[in-house]
Amino acid sequence: MTNNDMSQVDNALDQELRDSITEHLQVKDANGEHVGTVDHLDGDRIKLTRTDSSDGQHHYINLSDVKSADQVAVYLEKAKADLKMQTE
Repeated sequence: MTNNDMSQVDNALDQELRDSITEHLQVKDANGEHVGTVDHLDGDRIKLTRTDSSDGQHHYINLSDVKSADQVAVYLEKAKADLKMQTE
């Protein structure tokens, strides 16, 4: 497989992951702990709902921290304490 072929596979997997991350899915860390609920995708980040936030603000998680997603939840590669969530 050439580098171009690998790039196409990576792009297809990335798009498949993006398509599977939908509004109101749970977000769970590497330990299965609830991190938040998906509001929507915002570029290369997942915007979480404010209702799950202790400070009432939207928080963002980078898509690079996502391991997988299914019809129930988005599963992260890191523990909640290791995430670098952003606020705006």
